[in-house]
Amino acid sequence: MRYSYYCLFLLFLILLAVPAAAKNYMLSGIVRAAGTNEVLVGATVAVPGLQTGTTTNEGGFYSLALPQGTYTVQASYIGYDTFSGSIRVTGNQTYNITLAPASNELQVVEIEAQTLRQKLNDTRMSVEKLTTKEAKLLPALFGEVDLIKTLQLKPGVQSGGEGSSGLYVRGGGPDQNLVLLDDALIYNPSHLFGFFSVFNSDAVKSVELYKGGFPAQFGGRLSSVVDVDMASGNNERVQATGGLGLISSRLTLDGPIVKDKATFLISGRRTYVDIFTRQLNRINEGKKDYSPIPDYYFYDLNGKLNYKIGEKDELILSSYWGRDFFTFKDDDFRIGFDWGNSMASLSWRHKYNDRLYSTTSAGITKYKYAINNEIDIFSFKLTSDIEDYTLKTDFDLFLTGGHSIKFGASATRHYFTVGRLNFDSDDNSLSFGAGNDYDATEFGAYVADDYQVNARLSLNYGLRFSGFNNGKTYFALEPRVAAKYNLSENTSLKGSFASMMQYVHLVANSGASLPTDVWYPSSAYVKPQRSQQVAAGVSHLFGDGKFLFTNEVYYKWMERQIDFRDGANLFVNDDLEAEFLFGKGRSYGNEVYLEKIKGRTTGWVGYTLSWTYRKFDSEDPADAINNGNWFPTRYDRRHDLSVVLLHQLSKRLNLTGAFTYGTGNAFSLPVARFAFQDVQGQRSSVVPVYSERNGFRLAPNHRLDLGLVWKLNPKRGSADLTFSVYNAYNRRNPYFVYFDQIEDEESGQTLKFQAKQVSLFPTIPSVTYNFKF
Repeated sequence: MRYSYYCLFLLFLILLAVPAAAKNYMLSGIVRAAGTNEVLVGATVAVPGLQTGTTTNEGGFYSLALPQGTYTVQASYIGYDTFSGSIRVTGNQTYNITLAPASNELQVVEIEAQTLRQKLNDTRMSVEKLTTKEAKLLPALFGEVDLIKTLQLKPGVQSGGEGSSGLYVRGGGPDQNLVLLDDALIYNPSHLFGFFSVFNSDAVKSVELYKGGFPAQFGGRLSSVVDVDMASGNNERVQATGGLGLISSRLTLDGPIVKDKATFLISGRRTYVDIFTRQLNRINEGKKDYSPIPDYYFYDLNGKLNYKIGEKDELILSSYWGRDFFTFKDDDFRIGFDWGNSMASLSWRHKYNDRLYSTTSAGITKYKYAINNEIDIFSFKLTSDIEDYTLKTDFDLFLTGGHSIKFGASATRHYFTVGRLNFDSDDNSLSFGAGNDYDATEFGAYVADDYQVNARLSLNYGLRFSGFNNGKTYFALEPRVAAKYNLSENTSLKGSFASMMQYVHLVANSGASLPTDVWYPSSAYVKPQRSQQVAAGVSHLFGDGKFLFTNEVYYKWMERQIDFRDGANLFVNDDLEAEFLFGKGRSYGNEVYLEKIKGRTTGWVGYTLSWTYRKFDSEDPADAINNGNWFPTRYDRRHDLSVVLLHQLSKRLNLTGAFTYGTGNAFSLPVARFAFQDVQGQRSSVVPVYSERNGFRLAPNHRLDLGLVWKLNPKRGSADLTFSVYNAYNRRNPYFVYFDQIEDEESGQTLKFQAKQVSLFPTIPSVTYNFKF
């Protein structure tokens, strides 16, 4: 709590030091699309002469505080012509803007360049925004476009391993990311054991990643917020979008239900590797040394309905359903996993007047996984689930004097099933069950102010009050503050502080996104995790607005981090809390980013220099990890580099490339071994001896991915062929290391242990046909 008090005191000093703002008037309105009259969310509205600007909220509304005078107002949105108009401000005014669709691709490139200046002038820092349009141009593993893996190419974001869609943001674990789909929580955003995310690119409009400087409306996780905005249905005509790839296919249908009043979107995706593996198993079954191939597939479904009740009200129904299935059968042995997310939310947007807007939503989120095992006449099923019911409301209030207030509250009822085991024999002569069920309530309330002090200085500060009850009640204050100061028209300084709490914890036997996930609530013994993060940076726009350079430094403290005692039993344990150890964490680093978004050649270069450590003490020295000393986490990565280039060869051909380099993951190796024999002196056993935790490094990880997008010329709609080459120069990157025991052929005695590296992906070419009609 002491950091919260320090931050509140610092915020008070900042406000005292802020000079009184000149008399300002409020210019506000709605940005809409011409023809469809659809509101544009996230459109940029700026006044270049004052070096100020903002973006529209969920209802397409904007508000700017301007002194009296005549100004040029510009508005832009990707895929639409830039609007520029002159207005004389003499008082509070309403100024609605309509944007026309861009008439050619060159204009789209010019429009996108506006976002660089908006990034420069945005009070928020440590934020990355990605659209589906950008992600679809980049080369992808097996040709499967993945927005989350594209975020891994941004500085400060690391993957859990080659091909993985897990996110490790500024030293945090994968469970410390708040992943939202249309404001509904997704617990495990991964398919295929973490190699693909659950987000279908055709059903998603954009993704925003907050690495720090978190707005006050977000809470419940320590390290990042991944805010995924699902696409709305086309308001003009029914259209079909999809793709045929090597391992999966997808199809999206959307369009109007009632013209200018109601739209729909429905999207589906499925892998079909299982179809081929089943055929191979049938062909090879019965052959000598036959070993069956595991059966695996996943599918997901997205749906969305938008209904305008009137000029002031709109209803939005969003849903998601996804499942993974893995099965292995061999004679009398069978094991299977199935896991997945489902969610549904209903939101009501209401306009009270030109200054006050609200969004109220109710939602259900479920995450389930199950392990099924059959051995001879016995079978068992192990499940672990979490089910949430959430009610939340958010308000946007635009005031004169440069203040945009956001406030709201939320409440979530959690239901946990932890390690539920059912064991049976065929004749029911032996049957038993075990496991634990918990329920808890999480709640929060917040208020924040986006304050445009003057043309150079803007502040975003707020306070979140959060709580959690599971027999024991916890309360916390989570202050947030961010500031931006323009040194000149093209240079700005930014700083932020954020305090975050996490009341629900992930229990897993691996750092990867495997299906053995158990979510566990805070309790009288398991206290909530906490993080404090400070960040500072500079942004500079140069090259006639073509390039944006940013440099950010950060330091994060983490308290009450959770790990497990050696040999911990994670399942079928009525006292799981006894297996926990609690410690501290810290992470700090420097992120450098250069982006070019204008011209025929675009892309970015990102570099991160960082350190991430944990420390776990214990009253019993035998339980302390690494003798109670600091040690690097597995995802501590000293150097992380990404270079992404997109070049337009012609109107129909785009060449893309992505190069990544990263320091090898930290891991533990035995430094010695000792052997002992049985009583007869005939059979020996070898026991490894470990020194410090994660004291060794895997080899560096680097690769080059290439892609070519060829736009076809169908009579109606659009289509393209996307050619990708993953790992173009066949780098065998390490996934993990194991030791092979070399024995003497005659005596059977162990001669040595040889370390061997396991790599996943060689060079993998792929082709995908994408269409939109």
